[in-house]
Amino acid sequence: MSKLTPIPKTMPKIIFGTSSLGNLFVELDSEIKKQLVQAAVEASTEIPLFDSAGKYGAGLALESLATGLKALNIAPDAVKISNKLGWKRVPLTSDEPTFEPGAWINLKYDAVQDISYQGILDCYRQGNDLLGDYEAKIVSIHDPDEYLANAEDEVDLAKRKQDILHAYKALMELRDEGKVESVGVGAKDVSVIDFISDNVQLDWAMFACSITPYTHSSSTLALLQKLGKQGVSVINSAVFNAGFLIGSDNFNYKTITRESHAAEFIWRDQFNALCEKFNVKPAEVCVQFSFLFDEIVSVALNSSSPKRVKGNISLIEAHIPDGFWQAMKAQGLISIEPI
Repeated sequence: MSKLTPIPKTMPKIIFGTSSLGNLFVELDSEIKKQLVQAAVEASTEIPLFDSAGKYGAGLALESLATGLKALNIAPDAVKISNKLGWKRVPLTSDEPTFEPGAWINLKYDAVQDISYQGILDCYRQGNDLLGDYEAKIVSIHDPDEYLANAEDEVDLAKRKQDILHAYKALMELRDEGKVESVGVGAKDVSVIDFISDNVQLDWAMFACSITPYTHSSSTLALLQKLGKQGVSVINSAVFNAGFLIGSDNFNYKTITRESHAAEFIWRDQFNALCEKFNVKPAEVCVQFSFLFDEIVSVALNSSSPKRVKGNISLIEAHIPDGFWQAMKAQGLISIEPI
């Protein structure tokens, strides 16, 4: 927990994720999707910021977000939209989409990855077309870590790194032309954020599954400090390790069992016992853990239930007593020094 010069909070403390609008794991009907958008707008005390991506439902999330905003008569300048670029919609030629099989339900299109100078510009334009009257002013490269992980050999890896840097050249040009307000990056393997931040002056970075009460490696925390010195704001996402820390059997988007991953379940049992002792909710702890770090200015939360959206707002304002963090440290559940 560094005590550097505070980073200006150019983003709201809560960012509304939109993967559920793209039929992630379940297909929501159009009315529920509109209610999700409405709940986020009505619960916001400032201009709401929605985080979306061409990958979410092969563009369906972008379309559903725009449909909901238009139905609510939300003016384009009364909302901010972040679009993570790198995947673009293509015709569906198989029984189900070829990207992330089983994750996205009842889609009418497929999506392909295209991380390159021209590919990112194509993704940007397609995203705005799907948004209709609205426009993404906050942009980033989506899953550059996965792009690098698919390299066949060292030569291919070097080429892919150049592809990423060329893609950022396109985004910087959009920023310089005033077409977008800020440029960032989102990744689960944050080592790629380290690489990109060595070569690109980012405005922000989104960490996924990397800074939670359960997961916070020393290298990740060192990267946080590095970004803070560069003036990069950090957004924390997947703060529940994709649901596991609040009761799901999905850990970082993979189903696990007590037999196969005993350590994770033992940790959660001890965590839940402490939460009960201090009368705090696991979800509150996971969100507030983010704000123990000065560099983290926002948390991205996603919900498939309109009723839960207001509850997500309350997580941002929850108070966790110092004694709880001290107990977490004393039991070896967190590695950082508590306040």
